[in-house]
Amino acid sequence: MRRVLALGAILMAASAQAQNAAPADAPVVPAAPPQMSGTDLSFDTAVLQGLDKVTARVVTVEAPVGAPVHVGALEIIVRACKKRRPEDQPESAAFLDIWELRKDQPAAALFRGWMFASSPALSAMEHPVYDIWVLDCRGKAR
Repeated sequence: MRRVLALGAILMAASAQAQNAAPADAPVVPAAPPQMSGTDLSFDTAVLQGLDKVTARVVTVEAPVGAPVHVGALEIIVRACKKRRPEDQPESAAFLDIWELRKDQPAAALFRGWMFASSPALSAMEHPVYDIWVLDCRGKAR
């Protein structure tokens, strides 16, 4: 009899816990990306890599901060490139604006935000033909 009561109590607790849990189809809120602190070093050039998924061509581009560079039909402007100090855990991040240029059409904005070298999938650009990711920050520290 005690076993039946104990089993009943366990089942009731599990049922109550399941009712309080979020439904399976509830939207998952992604965690905020790591923030670059004010003590990080700013550099004047971002090293980016791009993949053309159609031709399987990989290209590495050094993009100066504030100047547009082109990878295929994409125009990329690096707004900032930051790197942690050597004594900290390594991380490079760039704030990018990416547009797709099409003939006889206005430029279509594809991406605007931080991309992190250590976690390219954390803040990825979605495009059927191109992938772009950050490798490093170089140049003069500002």
